[in-house]
Amino acid sequence: MRRRPRRILDAHHHFWDLKAGHYPWLDDEVDPDFFLGDYAAFRKERMLPAGYREAACDFNVVGTVHCEAERDRNDQVGETLWLAELNRRDGLPSAIVGHVWFDDPRCEELLAAHRAASPLVRGIRSKPVTAKRPQDMRRGGPRSMQDEAWLRGFALLDKYDLSWDLRVPCWHLAEATEVAKAFPHTPIVLNHTGFPWDRSDEGLRAWRAGMETLASCPNVWLKVSELGVKGMQWTVEGNRGVVRDAIAIFGLSRCMFATNWPVCTLTVSYRDLVDGICDILADLDDDAFDAFFCRNAARFYRIELAGT
Repeated sequence: MRRRPRRILDAHHHFWDLKAGHYPWLDDEVDPDFFLGDYAAFRKERMLPAGYREAACDFNVVGTVHCEAERDRNDQVGETLWLAELNRRDGLPSAIVGHVWFDDPRCEELLAAHRAASPLVRGIRSKPVTAKRPQDMRRGGPRSMQDEAWLRGFALLDKYDLSWDLRVPCWHLAEATEVAKAFPHTPIVLNHTGFPWDRSDEGLRAWRAGMETLASCPNVWLKVSELGVKGMQWTVEGNRGVVRDAIAIFGLSRCMFATNWPVCTLTVSYRDLVDGICDILADLDDDAFDAFFCRNAARFYRIELAGT
């Protein structure tokens, strides 16, 4: 019989309803630079808890973390209010990661508004400006991780007891390490396994080097999520080394499972994703399996689990 997790707390996914709010990347023109290529397959009017539960029907999902879905930046708190209502109506999500631009003069006002909007708010995802290629990197520009205005806003996370969801290509991980070291009391979680997009030997060496640098900061955790590569189908053997290396670098106690549903469905189904990760980690004992698939995310996002 195939081994499966006793329970899952999915640490990263997205909901939306295009009638309830404006999502420019879904409502308007397609983003030509989307990291997985053509995403027409999930440009649907609604992605809601019922659809998530249908996708996850083979598994015992005990909770989820919603990461901001790039709703109109003039309606950032509106997304949190809408998600809180989803939770009251449908039981998901269990925690919310909202959005605020750290360099926005209204940053503190918006952080406070998110906090007031729902007790489910646990963190903020705010993407710094990044380069499309390593050779295009430039330090110190507006909204970069060296921008003084950006850093002033970032410093407010500690005041509001919020974590940071870090999402950057792997060539920016050394810069992210500087931020993590400057704010050692702010919990940070790296999204999407640090984006190991270049699967050549040279590309993976660069990815591992960035991951090792960032993992030296004890306040940084890792989401083993979104291993999709543009133009490639997700396979166990294609991702085994990346998953094993990522967990070895950060240590199991700082790693959590996440799907990035529905974006992940461009390269793999929900069931095949979970079963594939289970195959890759088949040597873990039951306690470690449960920590990776459930308890670690609950610890990081401060989600109370029934029966534990």
